[in-house]
Amino acid sequence: MNDTSEDHQDTDSPRTALVPEGAGGRRFDAVLAELFPEFSRSRLSEWIKSGDALLDGQSVRPRDPVRGGQVASLTVVLEEQTRSLPEDIPLEVLYEDADVIVVNKPAGLVVHPGAGNPTGTLVNALLFRDPNLNLLPRAGIVHRLDKDTSGVMVVARTLPAHTSLVAQLAARDVHRQYLAIVVGAMVSGGTANAAIDRHPRDRLKMAVRDDGRDAVTHYRLRERFRAHTALECRLETGRTHQIRVHMAHLKYPIIGDPLYGGPLKLPKGASDELVAALRGFKRQALHAETLEFIHPVSGQPIRASAPVPDDMQALLKALRDDSLAHKVKA
Repeated sequence: MNDTSEDHQDTDSPRTALVPEGAGGRRFDAVLAELFPEFSRSRLSEWIKSGDALLDGQSVRPRDPVRGGQVASLTVVLEEQTRSLPEDIPLEVLYEDADVIVVNKPAGLVVHPGAGNPTGTLVNALLFRDPNLNLLPRAGIVHRLDKDTSGVMVVARTLPAHTSLVAQLAARDVHRQYLAIVVGAMVSGGTANAAIDRHPRDRLKMAVRDDGRDAVTHYRLRERFRAHTALECRLETGRTHQIRVHMAHLKYPIIGDPLYGGPLKLPKGASDELVAALRGFKRQALHAETLEFIHPVSGQPIRASAPVPDDMQALLKALRDDSLAHKVKA
């Protein structure tokens, strides 16, 4: 009935679809969303108002009723969405095709330009790789990682892909698995189900709040040390700083977390190597290691994994060596 893929070079060609007989009496915007599900409702509503979505060749209002048998036509008009400049910043690409790019974001790279970071961001790097991304909201970025969190991110390259990925995230159909190294020796895994919202006094922080937005993090023990634990965390929701806030709320803050970690705690009898490793780890020990989603066009499952970065590997080794040394002494 209509083409669900989008070519960046063919956005001016009208797409047409026949309004089903059973749709008579329904709102035009609602029917259009069913005829062209690859685009968001808000975007389609904008095109109706601008005259780029027509009914039998005529402009109508979003709320106007349709009759069965009419022809809906849609001219996809994409306008520049970002003024950020392309920058030749190296990117490790884990998967790429015409619809999506999956990258391994290094720690220290800011995702979006903003106050204090107008350049040198993931957005600038992506625009250098694909200038057409400036036609998409946030240059195709549908989720984010904190500056000092490393790991896998998926980016949409077309508007239909963007719509699909946003919908999958909203429906909690995207599998996001993280490695976190926390302070404290946990005895078992579990689920943190605690609502999160902006901290009432510190606007840079998030906090567990009764009036917050629902937030669910599943975690299980991957490796236990004398006074620390390596956790595998799976996000059911995707709130800002979610894993960091939940772990701090459980009294197992992430090593090196500048916002939620608190003062440095050294295990009794820690080796010089472990002390140096803990003192020298200046970011939250959090890595997005695996991302799974349904490809927006092919419908096939896509799974991408990013290797644990060197700094976290070194931290894990120091923790293992310390635990082993104390077992030998015992």
